Amino acid sequence: MSYSVGQVSAFAGVTVRALHHYDKAGLLSPGGRSHAGYRLYSDADLTRLQQILFYRELGFSLDEIAVILRDPQANALDYLQARQRQLSAEIARLRQLAEVAERAIEVQQTGVSLSPRERFEVFGEITFDLSYATQAELKWAHSEGQREAMARAAAHTKEDWRRLMGEATAWRAELLAAFDEEEPSDGERAMDLAEEHRLHISRWFTSCPPDMHRRIADDFIADPRAFALVVPPSQQRPGLAAYTGKAVHANAARRAGGRTESQEDR
Repeated sequence: MSYSVGQVSAFAGVTVRALHHYDKAGLLSPGGRSHAGYRLYSDADLTRLQQILFYRELGFSLDEIAVILRDPQANALDYLQARQRQLSAEIARLRQLAEVAERAIEVQQTGVSLSPRERFEVFGEITFDLSYATQAELKWAHSEGQREAMARAAAHTKEDWRRLMGEATAWRAELLAAFDEEEPSDGERAMDLAEEHRLHISRWFTSCPPDMHRRIADDFIADPRAFALVVPPSQQRPGLAAYTGKAVHANAARRAGGRTESQEDR
């Protein structure tokens, strides 16, 4: 049996343009021609087309498919196993993104909405970079602390946010003063400020033991978007993020040296 391009396009679910492209690429050249010079596909050609469509559905590029079909020594199993691993990783990533979207929906459905004016009154220059928020969600997707923080943040009222940001503003002023006055990052004043920050997180978001606080501080140093949540760029000084991170690490070491968790940490 021989089939025209139109017939193959109809029952294979591919466009005529795609079939012509496969022909030019050397992937699928029809085995026959009609008297008028039109392409005719044989049953063997259809079997090859089925293989091409199968690999395309799995996300293989045309170049990869050409290698698999052209080289009789090519191990299709190796290609399939590699693609399976890629697809599994992509599925896991998409599931995490779906969880991020679900949490964002939950936040939007809490009814705590702020007008642009109210948002500026509450948050001032502090802005939440959505790309950083998404990456943080993916990074800590399996963390109980992250889930608790998101749930508690979603439950905050406008007044809660005003109080929270008021505390943060006062703390930030003290941090900037300590830095400008060249207080050592491992001194009592800087470590006490680090402890205040840790307790602030515990009070408003999730229990923040010293190890977690160290990881948060490491993000301050590594990612400007993270530190911008604490100190807006207009108030930052060169070296301030590193200074804050060192103070947090020094405070964590101090607490590990014998101080016990306060009732507020529990």
